[in-house]
Amino acid sequence: MTWVVRLIVVVPAIAGLAGLLLGRSRPIARGIAVGAAAATTVLALAQWVAPLRTADVTTFGALPLGDLSVPLHLLSDRLSGLVSFVVALVVLAIQTYTVWYLRDDRRYPPFAAGVSLFAAGMLLVVQSSDLVLTLVGWEIMGWCSWLLIGHDSERAAARRAAYKAFLVTRVADVAMVVGLVTLSVRARSTDLLAVITQPEGAALLTFGLVCVVIGVAGKSGLVPFQDWLPDAMEGPTPASALIHAATMVAAGTYVIARLFTLYAADDAARTVLAVLAAVTMVYAAGLAFAQADLKRLLAYSTLSQVAIMLAALAAAPASVGVGPGIGHLIGHAFFKALLFLGAGWLAALVGSTALAAMAGRGRSDVLLRWGMAIGLAALAGVPPLVGFFTKDTVIDAALEGIGDGAGFRAWVVAVALFATVLLTAAYCMRAWLLLDTPPPAPTGVTEGTEGSLDVEAVAARETERPLDVSERHREPEAVDETPPARPDHHPLHAEPHESRLPAQLREAQLLPLLRTVSVAALAALTVLGALLLLTLAGSLHVGWLSALVSVLLIAGAAGAVWAASRRGARDAADVVPDRVRAGAVAGYGADAAYAALGRAVIAVARLVVVLDRDVVDAYPRAFAATAHAAGRAGVRTHRAVPSVALIGVVAGVLLVAVLGVTAWR
Repeated sequence: MTWVVRLIVVVPAIAGLAGLLLGRSRPIARGIAVGAAAATTVLALAQWVAPLRTADVTTFGALPLGDLSVPLHLLSDRLSGLVSFVVALVVLAIQTYTVWYLRDDRRYPPFAAGVSLFAAGMLLVVQSSDLVLTLVGWEIMGWCSWLLIGHDSERAAARRAAYKAFLVTRVADVAMVVGLVTLSVRARSTDLLAVITQPEGAALLTFGLVCVVIGVAGKSGLVPFQDWLPDAMEGPTPASALIHAATMVAAGTYVIARLFTLYAADDAARTVLAVLAAVTMVYAAGLAFAQADLKRLLAYSTLSQVAIMLAALAAAPASVGVGPGIGHLIGHAFFKALLFLGAGWLAALVGSTALAAMAGRGRSDVLLRWGMAIGLAALAGVPPLVGFFTKDTVIDAALEGIGDGAGFRAWVVAVALFATVLLTAAYCMRAWLLLDTPPPAPTGVTEGTEGSLDVEAVAARETERPLDVSERHREPEAVDETPPARPDHHPLHAEPHESRLPAQLREAQLLPLLRTVSVAALAALTVLGALLLLTLAGSLHVGWLSALVSVLLIAGAAGAVWAASRRGARDAADVVPDRVRAGAVAGYGADAAYAALGRAVIAVARLVVVLDRDVVDAYPRAFAATAHAAGRAGVRTHRAVPSVALIGVVAGVLLVAVLGVTAWR
């Protein structure tokens, strides 16, 4: 069974490298990407269901680092098996969907390879039993996120978003490295089991755990690191689904879950985590309601939902364990991947991710309509979808934490959870009404014979004016299932040769099927995903009183949004004052704050250079300059002509030397 655990990490890693080296051909790249994802899913399923369990799987052998033990082992148990299976399943759906989504993108092969490498990094984090391997997987995901977000490298907005994501997460990763090193030094080992069973070093423990929380906050987008994640929507939709669903932003939840034994014994670190999670979930849910762009709305919802996962680990009693947090991670992976893939499908119909442009387009396809409805309902926590069970399990765990004496942090988390339930239902209802309700008047874009928008009209509209804040990301402009009549409308699209047209027509009939299968599978998992959680202790425990309150809050928020949308304003967000809404769309200046912080750091660095050069080095340079000046003065005063006295002294020395030699007996 140990070889299965190793292959779960190795297969996507090899697929990523092979895709980069051998994937110049699109069919080969597709086969490598989808085939490896399918193989990884089968392997992860085998690990999850197999009766043989092992907690000590060797890899390369231990690193010789003196007194520090670095075994580099992997860990296989029911938790890692289930999470690996969910990650592999979501990656398979995304890889399959990407074949359709990037069908005309000549840079599809490196993108698919990047997705495979990204999956390998996440699976390494999941399977790792060594903090060094955890850090390696963590860094692989950071690097791959930069590549995937900046896939459209010809666009300045995509390049900026990629660099922003990389820099913001790297700042937090400094704390992550320090935290993991501290925990390793405390235990004199990087082995996870040794780290969580080390009883000594309380001060080092608190410091290390708080540093890990900061590192997790960076990757997960907790306040104050939240602004990189909405901007990451500049990447293609499959990249957004990958980062937001079951990989990078959720990796921190899994790391803290693995260290839960230590966090359960350290109130200070859990309080820091609880406060950051509570603030983030309410703040992000509020901003999501005001967004004018569907992908940015989903991005802010991801911030809020990841904060819910982490809040469960911060507030749940030690006896409850990691089940509520991991359960919501799994449920979120299904419905958030579904929503992003549905958003990409919608954007391909209208040429934009703006909610205004998508008005009524949710009705374009039965599967699309039901998929978005199921995804938004699960996100809102409507029973009996998976989001209802996982979210209410978190609420129940927080309430148990209050009864268990968790005090301040449990109260903060519980209040924030109920507020987030209300806000989440509101923005989900708003999004559904906008997507499902046709606009009251023509928008000036002609309708095709099959109900799809005219491609040339959309392209003309997009080229006549720059994209505004609600349309930052340009999605593929093809609206039907056949190759576009003008494939050169995008700089990354290649002109097909006439001899290829029959093959392209056959491909055009097959590719929409891949998209349909991906969306349908994720919709089914969103409906039935709670069944997977039956194997994970503590992941399904709904308190009926808290569930009743939650359902009432959902119904009240949805009803209020529906009423507001019927009172003259089709968009319920129009009731928000313009200044407040503009601030929410812009993230309330977080981007400007990052830029100001960067300028402040540069100013401090320049000040340090000035102090080092003109103050610290002033004394040595002054002495050197004085000696140099004195030497030059001596040179100037010397005439360079031997004096009589000097000649006499030299002659006397020579005479004495001669007499001494000749007279010596």
